[in-house]
Amino acid sequence: MFDRRSRPGPTEKQRAKHAGATIRRIWRYLHRQRAGLVTVVFLTLIATAASLAGPYLLGRAIDAHIVPRQFDGLLGLCGVLLSVYAVGSLTAWIQAYVMSGVSQRTVWDIRENLFRHLQKLPLRYFDRTPHGELMSRTTNDVENISVTLNQSFIQIVASALTLIGSFVMMLTLNVWLTLVTLVTAPLVLFVAKTIAKRTKGYFKRQQQHLGELNGFIEETVSGQKAIKILHREERAIAEFERINAELKRAGMKAQVFSGTIGPAMNMMGHLSFILIAAAGGWMAIHGMTKVGVIVAFLTYSRQFTWPLNDLANQYNAIQAAVAGAERVFDVMDMETEYADEEPRRVAGRAMALSAPDGKADRWVSDGHKSVQPVPAGGRVVFGDVTFGYEAGRPTLRGIDFAAEPGQVVALVGPTGAGKTTIINLLTRFYDVDEGVITIDGEDIRSLPKDALRSRLGIVLQDAYLFSDTIRENIRYGRLDATDEEIAEAARLANADGFIRKLPLGYDTPMTSSGGNLSHGQRQLVTIARAILANPSILVLDEATSSVDTRTEMHIQEAMNTLMQGRTSFVIAHRLNTVRGADLILVIDNGGIVERGTHEQLLARDGFYARLYNSQFQRAV
Repeated sequence: MFDRRSRPGPTEKQRAKHAGATIRRIWRYLHRQRAGLVTVVFLTLIATAASLAGPYLLGRAIDAHIVPRQFDGLLGLCGVLLSVYAVGSLTAWIQAYVMSGVSQRTVWDIRENLFRHLQKLPLRYFDRTPHGELMSRTTNDVENISVTLNQSFIQIVASALTLIGSFVMMLTLNVWLTLVTLVTAPLVLFVAKTIAKRTKGYFKRQQQHLGELNGFIEETVSGQKAIKILHREERAIAEFERINAELKRAGMKAQVFSGTIGPAMNMMGHLSFILIAAAGGWMAIHGMTKVGVIVAFLTYSRQFTWPLNDLANQYNAIQAAVAGAERVFDVMDMETEYADEEPRRVAGRAMALSAPDGKADRWVSDGHKSVQPVPAGGRVVFGDVTFGYEAGRPTLRGIDFAAEPGQVVALVGPTGAGKTTIINLLTRFYDVDEGVITIDGEDIRSLPKDALRSRLGIVLQDAYLFSDTIRENIRYGRLDATDEEIAEAARLANADGFIRKLPLGYDTPMTSSGGNLSHGQRQLVTIARAILANPSILVLDEATSSVDTRTEMHIQEAMNTLMQGRTSFVIAHRLNTVRGADLILVIDNGGIVERGTHEQLLARDGFYARLYNSQFQRAV
């Protein structure tokens, strides 16, 4: 449970591994906010112009009024200077406000596209990827992009404009002092590039370790019962400390290297300041320039080196965001299970709403009130099906059987025999390697998966409920169902009685995975959900396991109601629950070793009889 280092990763498509490609991809999202971006650039231009006008006006005040002691007009010039700085501050605030909206809308697009893509990924991807890792990518990595966009875009634009503006103003004031300022520029760029080059890899490793830590936390929180029962608290703590230490090391390296840029740039700035002060002082003494020009020039030199410093710092922030964005786009580049059928999905949704072949519907009745019509059809045929999760290692071999409409087919056999794999193929979570599976004569590979799965209803052994009310959990089976239909489905599932005894009845909120209900109660709610969904084909996967005898009776009654008129597949280890099945398929080592009714299989005194008798003897 805790050794995560050897966990295999998912098979991926070719992905963007370079910062440039990732940045261009982010830009495609950002470009959708053109109006906001234009507004931000315009406001940044005004704020930059105000910051560039300040030093010039200050120099004028010194040379025209303070040095010659001509105070007439000084107050008015100071008022102009104050107004310039006020305009700069106001526009800076407005641009930050506008940019926050731009960045949030951009990240909203990325996050929504990511989540939509996650819903289309095949189950095998989720089986092989830690859930906490996916949570980290959809939260931490996306939020990292948001913060960087909100801060870095304005800073980059402002830095570029300030850099150009300062250079122009310095050239206007004094060409020789401008050349002195440029002496340190190559050194600044060299230092920034050298440091930033090292930080990219560290930031990426930091994000990877953060995802691993989130995955481990999610796993241990979900598995608290197992940890406590097995007394593995210390093992969990030790593994957490290992992952946390790796994250700390990667984080420290990333932050230490990125943190050296600021001091290095400041040192370059101080060196430039000293050179300008020395050269400017010498020129002022020899009458080659004025004191106000030197003061203004010193300020412009600061504004010239500050953007270089800031661009270097922003480069580090961008590297961290790019590392997170690459992880996000890695997921978005995974091939979906609908990749080969996107044009047919709309048609599939329409097909899902109609009964196959236009046959008449069959109605289910409990003797008092009729509920939804059961869709007609539901003949399922497995034709010589072979499949393996790994190439060259088949899990199923030559599976061949037919389930007629309305029949109950039981799949029995030892653990790992291939029973669940048969269901995975029927639902097209995986596709067959050889052979064919048909429903009402159609190869399921020719059906859009939306249409196929709308015909199927699955009640799993591990009843999963969402963090919502009981009413909405049942409504999940059919989103347009009325409250009356929900209550009727719950009554048919034997769930209405205990639901109404709850303090808030159907409006009782569920905790994570329905932890405030018993296992049997959760199972009854999922059966009510399946009744509401009204599938033509039903799959019951160990739905009565791990419950007491009385609860099992309630669940079995609910399942009998649900199975009425539907083609049903029942996976069971307790063979007494499938004695009434129309067809029992005994699966062992990936093949069907026996088939028939309960009585026929007992009379053969074979594999099934030995399984049944061994369970009966244990029960006695």
